[in-house]
Amino acid sequence: MKSLLFFLLLILGNHLSGFCQADSKAGDWPTWFISTGKKYSINKSSVNKNEIAEVLQRQALLDSSSLAQIQYWSAGSPGYRWVNWIYDLWMSSEAGETGPVSFLVLQVAIYDATVVAWKEKYRHNKDRPVQADKRVKRFGPIPESPSFPCETSVAAGVAVTVIKKYFPLLADSALRMAERAMLSRVDAGLAYPSDTKAGFDLGARIAVDELEYVKDFSPASKWDGKRPDGKQIWKGEPSFPTAGLSKTVILKSPDHFRPGPPPDFAKDMDELRAFKPGFRSTGNAFYFATESFWADILKQKLFEHNLHLDPPKAALIYAVTAIGMYDGFVSCWDAKYTYWGTRPDQYDPSFKPVLYFTPPFPGYPSGHAMLGSVMAEIMSYFFPADQLYFRQRAKDGAESRFQGGIHFRTDNEVGLELGRKVGSLIIERVKEKNL
Repeated sequence: MKSLLFFLLLILGNHLSGFCQADSKAGDWPTWFISTGKKYSINKSSVNKNEIAEVLQRQALLDSSSLAQIQYWSAGSPGYRWVNWIYDLWMSSEAGETGPVSFLVLQVAIYDATVVAWKEKYRHNKDRPVQADKRVKRFGPIPESPSFPCETSVAAGVAVTVIKKYFPLLADSALRMAERAMLSRVDAGLAYPSDTKAGFDLGARIAVDELEYVKDFSPASKWDGKRPDGKQIWKGEPSFPTAGLSKTVILKSPDHFRPGPPPDFAKDMDELRAFKPGFRSTGNAFYFATESFWADILKQKLFEHNLHLDPPKAALIYAVTAIGMYDGFVSCWDAKYTYWGTRPDQYDPSFKPVLYFTPPFPGYPSGHAMLGSVMAEIMSYFFPADQLYFRQRAKDGAESRFQGGIHFRTDNEVGLELGRKVGSLIIERVKEKNL
C-alpha cells in the first residue's frame, strides 16, 4: 500500500511539470453580464505561519482518496467539471423551461468571474504555497498566475450558486463537490485556505449578479395550447414551446434571422422515400443521435491546444460557445413554433424512420443542423486550422437527421444557414470586444 501511495505521489508531483501560461492582462478583458469596476475588489490576504502549517499538515495526511481528488480537479480548466455537468443537466426534465438559461449563465458567469479574479490576482500578487515554502510539495502543474484568489474556487462558487438556483435538489451535491475542489488545491500545494475561501466567495457574489442579469431571459408566459391547422403542421405534446420567446444575448430578438416559411414537403418526402439506408448512413444517423459531438470536440481542442492550462482563455471559449448555443437555440425554436413544420413520419404515417423515434417538437428548421453550424463557426474562430473539419462535421450532423428519417433535407439546409448567421454575428461581437 505504501509503495502504491509513493508511486501516486511521484506521478502527481511530476505531472505536467512547469508553469501554466495565461495572459496576465486577462483582468482587463471585457465581461458579458457584469461591469467589473471596483465592486468586486477583495481585501488582501497575507500569508501567515498558521496557513503554511495547515498546508503541510494536510499534505502529511494525504491518502489515495485525497490524491484522487487532486488528480480529478487538476484535469481541465477550473470550469471543466462544472461545464460537463451542466451539459448533462440543461435539457433534462428537471431543468424545464429555464434549462437553456442555466446552461448559458453558468459558463458566462465563470468567464466573467475569472476576469475579475485575474484583476485581483495581479493586484495582490501573492505567491503560492509551493513557491513560498520549500517544505510544501507540488502535486500537479504550478499555475503561472498568483495564488489569491484561487481560480478553481472561483468557478466552484459560480457553479454552486447557479446550480442551487436552477437545480435546487442538486445544491448539496454541488456544494460537496466544491468543497472537494477547494481542498484539492490546498492539498496540491497550489493554494492557501484563505485563497480558496476568497475565490469561492467571489465566484458566488458574481454569480448572484449574473443571475439577476438573466432573471427575465426565460419567457414568463406559458403555451396557450394553440397551433395552426393543416397537413404540414406538427402534432404532438411540444417540448420548450415558448423557448422562442426568450431574451437573446447577441441577437436583437429571437426572430433576428427567422427564415421564411417551409415549402410544401411533397418533394422532400419523395426524396426521403427514395433514400436507401446503408451501413455508413445508419451509423452516422445513430452517432449524431446519441453522442454529444460538439461538447466532446470542444473539450478535445482545449486539451490539444493546452488551453486547459490557461483559465481565462478556456473560460472565454466556453462562454462564447454557450452564447452561440443559447442564441442559436432560441432563434431555432422561434422558427419551429412560428411554423410548426411537420416531420416525415407525420407527413406520411406509412414512412418508418431509421431512427425509431422522433423528437417532441416541430421539425423545421433542424436543431441539430443549426447547433452544428453555430459551433462550427465559433470554433473555427478559436481554432482556425480546423475550420474545414468543423464545417464538414456540421454538414455530417445535419445529414444524419435526413439519414435517420426524422428531418426533411429542407429542415437541415435552413438549419445550417441559420446557424451560420448566428455564429457569424457572435464572432463579430467577439472581435469588437478584441477577444
